[in-house]
Order: sequence, then C-alpha cells, then structure tokens
Amino acid sequence: MTDETPHRPRLTPKGERTRARIVAAAATLIHERGVACTTFENVRTAAEISGSQLSHYFADKDELVQAVIDHQADVIVGNQEQADLGTTEGIKTWRDMIITAAQSTGGKGGCPLGSLGGQLAETDAEARALIAAGFARWSSAIGDGLRALQAGGHLQPGVTPDDLAVTLLAALQGGLLLAQVQRDTRPLETAVDTILALAAIR
Repeated sequence: MTDETPHRPRLTPKGERTRARIVAAAATLIHERGVACTTFENVRTAAEISGSQLSHYFADKDELVQAVIDHQADVIVGNQEQADLGTTEGIKTWRDMIITAAQSTGGKGGCPLGSLGGQLAETDAEARALIAAGFARWSSAIGDGLRALQAGGHLQPGVTPDDLAVTLLAALQGGLLLAQVQRDTRPLETAVDTILALAAIR
C-alpha cells in the first residue's frame, strides 16, 4: 500500500504520520457509521486537522475511502500473519481472538473489510477491486498457516489448505454478519467451530 499517486509527491516522515492519523480516524468513523454517513468534516474533526490539511492528503472522499480499505486490509492481514495457525494451540488462540473481538463490540460493525464490501461492491468498481485484493491477502495468510498445520499432520487427509482457508474466511464473514444483525456472537462461534471440527484439526 502506498501514499503516492501520479499527481502527489512522496511524503515526508511527518507527512506520513499525519496521513496515517487521518486514515486511522476515517477507518474508525466508517466502521462505526458507514461510508455514506462519514463526511470530510467528521474526519477532519476526529483527526484534529484543518480542512486544508485533509485536502492536501486526499483529493476527495473516494481517495480517502480507498486508503481506508487498504488500511483495514493491512491491519487484518498483519494480525493474521502474527497468529500461529501452524499449531493446534495457535488455531485455538486465533479462534478465541476472533470471538473475543466480536464479543467486545456486541457484534456491532461486522467485519471491518467485509462491511466495506457490502457498502461499495455494487457502486464502486475500484473499491470493490481493492476489497477483493484485501480478502485474497487475508485468505493467503490463513492458507500459509494451514499448510504448516498440515505439514505437522494436524489436518484431516485430503483437506487442501487453500480451500480450507477460503471456507474459513467465508464462515467468518457469514458469522460476523449474523453476529452484527442479531447482536449475538453465537452464530459466529458455531460457524467457525463447525468448520474446524469438519477439518478434523487435531
């Protein structure tokens, strides 16, 4: 993910920090309120910057939203890469981390990346492509861990790590959506636990 566009010069370290603060503030607001209900003024206030500063870093809302998509994907994939899915204990820890995060919000907001897909996929082709790329990175990170798990003999024979990664990701998205609308994480727990049980992770 990069800060540079064809018409924008490379940022200074201070500029990078300011831009990152803007994107983080926008990501929080968008996750809480949605894209449509988040304005430049909201972001300016939350990031504690001037209107001219915001315009300096982002020409328009679309450009800011694209940066938020990249930010959410980076955070999710970074967390995923730190999870040790190559061991059975690591899988359990990862599962508990996901459930605990959903419980901490009562299911509100859904998945930071998936919720953006629901809002933008049918109206913004560029945003949809960025979200799809984020999901591909996420799936790949899960698959990397599952390959290590398979190498240790902890997956049921015949299970393909990349296919299981996609299945887990799909279960996560569906479970998080149900948790969001029902304000109850039990559907998420059921979805993830059922997939892990069917994969006979041992």
